[in-house]
Amino acid sequence: MASPDTSKRGRKAPDAMALLRADHHVGELFAAHEGPRPVPKTRVLVAQIGTGLSVHAEAEAEAEIFYPAVKPAPNDKELVPRATVEHAALEALNSRIEGIGPGDGLFDARVTVLAEYATHQVKEEQSEMFRRAKACQLDMAALGSRLAARRQQLLAAAG
Repeated sequence: MASPDTSKRGRKAPDAMALLRADHHVGELFAAHEGPRPVPKTRVLVAQIGTGLSVHAEAEAEAEIFYPAVKPAPNDKELVPRATVEHAALEALNSRIEGIGPGDGLFDARVTVLAEYATHQVKEEQSEMFRRAKACQLDMAALGSRLAARRQQLLAAAG
């Protein structure tokens, strides 16, 4: 019989926090966006950033899987609601970028602000939210399995 953190095929189930940390790679894409670059490369980078943020915010959005698991934590009056609002702000700005191109005068400014918001959100999530999740003694393997499955659904739909 498989242990709780092992899938049916004998592979270890992904840890939720490791998956969320992996999603935070968009910082590398934002860094690649800085400085001069050809318009086609800009379009590709911004599309990758947008997809990464959308999948992260929707699935892991924690609004569907991770945040609800953390929310019941004792004394949580602010952390999860604030993070949920921050994710909504990221999504709103991300959708405004999708409708314009590199030739728009506000394009680079919007991408820069999106990078700043995302950096702030990642920092809070990896410190405060992850600390809270550990304190709740959540089953990170079970949450990780749910996150991985939902991510695959969203990527297939976006694909």
